[in-house]
Amino acid sequence: MPRREKRVRVGPIAIDALTFDEAIDAVGDLVTRGEGGTVFTPNVDHVVLAEKNALLREAYSATDLSLVDGVPVLWAASALGTPLPEKISGSDLLLPLVARAAQCGWRVYLLGGRDGVALRAKEILERRYPGLSIVGTSSRAIDPTKGLSEQGDVLDEVRAAHPQLLFLALGAPKQEIWAYRTRDVLRPAVIVCVGAALDFIAGVVKRAPRWMSASGFEWLYRLAQEPKRMSRRYLLRDPQFAAIVARQWWQR
Repeated sequence: MPRREKRVRVGPIAIDALTFDEAIDAVGDLVTRGEGGTVFTPNVDHVVLAEKNALLREAYSATDLSLVDGVPVLWAASALGTPLPEKISGSDLLLPLVARAAQCGWRVYLLGGRDGVALRAKEILERRYPGLSIVGTSSRAIDPTKGLSEQGDVLDEVRAAHPQLLFLALGAPKQEIWAYRTRDVLRPAVIVCVGAALDFIAGVVKRAPRWMSASGFEWLYRLAQEPKRMSRRYLLRDPQFAAIVARQWWQR
């Protein structure tokens, strides 16, 4: 069952009020229970997309952990009178969870990213964390709108590897919707949506300096890196976030 204690709402999305260390422990608890589950990290774009995407809202309502990714979402939660402890992005979760997987002997699968990225990330992570068991990788294209019967190859590959922890890097809302639709099929794997984290690990995309991430300007760094791909998201879609929060504040 999804976690319900200590949850706050920003727009249509409920978020768990956990510290970073508590979040790592909570993911570990999911893996230890062996019942599978999903872990999402909502940011400004997720809140805006969920306003109009009913399936994304449904995926969020069923997720086991919803961890705030984005300083503007932290600001919004505080303005609404329900502050969250700290930012917990999917990219920040990946390495501590990989370290724990190496320590605890969890089987890990990397799915998504650009061509060859998952395999490159596997090589880097296995060198960095001796004893880590990455039991499979795939960068094949995935269409979350297709029925499960049409995604048999991907699902068969993952299930055959028997992972306990699956890092999914498809970008939003594809990764959240796909995780939601496949969570029962892929049990006991805990599916952690990590966005561009595999690209960062593999070195094909450079991550913003920590000070930019902490101050809420990581979006500007990514826009400068990939203006064609990111301009629609950051300049046209995400400004709607302010109106969503303002409406919620007024209704409150």
